[in-house]
Amino acid sequence: MVRPVLLLCLGICVVFAAETVAAQVSDAPVPPAILNAKKLFISNAGSDSGLFPEPFSGDTNRPYNEFYATLKATHRYELVSNPSDADLVLEIRLLAPYGPTNPDKQHGASDPLPMLRLVVYDGKTHYVLWAFTQSVDAAFLQKTHDRNLDNAITAVARDFQSVGSAAPTP
Repeated sequence: MVRPVLLLCLGICVVFAAETVAAQVSDAPVPPAILNAKKLFISNAGSDSGLFPEPFSGDTNRPYNEFYATLKATHRYELVSNPSDADLVLEIRLLAPYGPTNPDKQHGASDPLPMLRLVVYDGKTHYVLWAFTQSVDAAFLQKTHDRNLDNAITAVARDFQSVGSAAPTP
């Protein structure tokens, strides 16, 4: 009879301790170079092979072109044509790592699971300041693949802008 009460008390203590620790943890600071950036250079790190023209329409520059257009449309940053003129260099790449092995395919081959990778470099020091990865949802139709790629590009641009507009931590 004592054990259930003891376990209940112990459980309550663990919950309170976890809440106390969570309350003490604050968000780590966003690098000031990201918060203060005005000029961006967007670097095209390319796309892995086997993604164009299927499952995605267009060519291997499509993620770069769409990401560039998305950021340009915000009018928040000046997009420069030379990385030495930029506060930040954004490197966009469409990756296609292979997913779990598909037993229906010969030799254990599997379908690629595309994802966008955005790496943010400091324009002066060339250090990586931040990185974002956005999966591209799977689809059966090319039209849906294209829409999912568009959604992933929009999401990674939104994630970057969200970090760039974060309030500085005291």
